[in-house]
Amino acid sequence: MAEIVNLRRARKAKARDGKAREAEANRIKHGAPKPARDLGKARAEKDAHDVEAHKLDEEK
Repeated sequence: MAEIVNLRRARKAKARDGKAREAEANRIKHGAPKPARDLGKARAEKDAHDVEAHKLDEEK
């Protein structure tokens, strides 16, 4: 015989899990201190600039 499931509890548990996932994503997105975000952005820009500087000009 199948297990009896309370649909109200299941619905609320699903909503809690969704909110927990969203909160974790926001912690990752907004949780870094500003100096760390700025450093990461500066490193990404420098890497992009270095790659661009090493490209060959192909004028034909």
